[in-house]
Amino acid sequence: MHKRSKSNNINNSFDDGESQKFISDNELKTTSLHRKQDDVGNILLLMLLYILQGIPLGLAGSIPMILQQRNVSYKDQATFSLAFWPFSIKLLWAPIVDSCYWQMMGRRKSWLVPAQFLIGFFLLVLSININYLLENQDGSPHIMILTSVFFALNFLAATQDIAVDGWALTMLSRNNIGWASTCNSVGQTAGYFLGYVVFLALESKDFCVTYLGQEESLVTLPGFFFFWGIIFIVTTSFVWIFKTEKDERQSAGEDELDLVETYKVVGKMLKMPSIQSIILVLLTVKIGFAAVDSLTVLKFTEAGVPKEKLALLSVPLTPLQIFLPLYISKFTAGPRPMDTFLTAFLPRLFFGLVFAALVWFTPLLKGYDGQYHASFYLIVVVVYIVHQVFANCMFVAQMAFYAQVSDPSVGGTYMTLLNTFSNLGGKLAFMGGFAFCFRTYLEDLCSSYLGNTNEV
Repeated sequence: MHKRSKSNNINNSFDDGESQKFISDNELKTTSLHRKQDDVGNILLLMLLYILQGIPLGLAGSIPMILQQRNVSYKDQATFSLAFWPFSIKLLWAPIVDSCYWQMMGRRKSWLVPAQFLIGFFLLVLSININYLLENQDGSPHIMILTSVFFALNFLAATQDIAVDGWALTMLSRNNIGWASTCNSVGQTAGYFLGYVVFLALESKDFCVTYLGQEESLVTLPGFFFFWGIIFIVTTSFVWIFKTEKDERQSAGEDELDLVETYKVVGKMLKMPSIQSIILVLLTVKIGFAAVDSLTVLKFTEAGVPKEKLALLSVPLTPLQIFLPLYISKFTAGPRPMDTFLTAFLPRLFFGLVFAALVWFTPLLKGYDGQYHASFYLIVVVVYIVHQVFANCMFVAQMAFYAQVSDPSVGGTYMTLLNTFSNLGGKLAFMGGFAFCFRTYLEDLCSSYLGNTNEV
């Protein structure tokens, strides 16, 4: 049998010209391995794996809130923010995850199983030591140790993400590959919600007493870590034992790629005109949303809206973020998921003007008593809900597109490459919004200072 070259497969994934479609309707039908209902079990498994992935992210996200309660400095908060870097730089080791594995265990399980076992082990160890790490002898937390531990935890979660993204491309049949983005969006959001919002709520004595009628908080930080450590170990054991992994590369008669060749594939992808065009779009598409995403909450705070009230607004939005992708998947699971992306782009861009108007009118909506009343928060929630619909449409469609165009032979690397530039575009837009706001603030401050100096 003639073996196909992997580099040719990569290049063929993004041919130039109108004649090529990433996955045509006929291809989706003829290459379908199973009916939709046959993939239900795989979809549920992917959902579970992405939920588990979101748990350590949510727990890590709750630590800054806990540190803030201990009045740590902004320098310490900035130091701990380094713990979130692994997801931004995971492209560095994605080719290793794609090319190095133990064949008896399976290509993806060789990384997924150890990563999740180690996450469970980390959580169990943290359940014993977390209180000590949060409070030194002088009352201050061990910031460097906390940062190192959660950096390692997020590194393992990022490695699990690479493995799951790649496994989704072969676990699901090609006509259901769009469900990978739904599992990603729903699972990560649900996991982060459990590890962050649910934990902080149930750990808060005030919340449990006021809203749940309890005398004390329902969970403790060590107990929550211990619970999820056990969950990770048990679920990973079941996946390892009962879920078989199919190697479609051998059945297709394709050559193996070693580590060096896999890194070379990344270089070849970056040289492809179609990939370069996509990268340019990913780096710039979020510029129009920068002000809404980065400055709206700050402007509300400047106008006197309490921070804790703004934080509570995320509660009704989270169920929407969890269940909305399930509906959106009806439109993104087909051969042209980016149609949904393009349809939602202009309405989301228009909502930048809606948010600008809302921010401008916010001081006028304050009551005579100097407080913002229920009507104001209702308006904010409605605007955020509509905006979130368009934002989720774009995200789910984008992830479905990645899944469709990614070559399963280097699926983890392919998905990670596109996600990395997408995240980088978001960070650049976010930073640009802050930079513009900070420059305006400095100009106003200097003008005020010079004006006062001239008066003197």
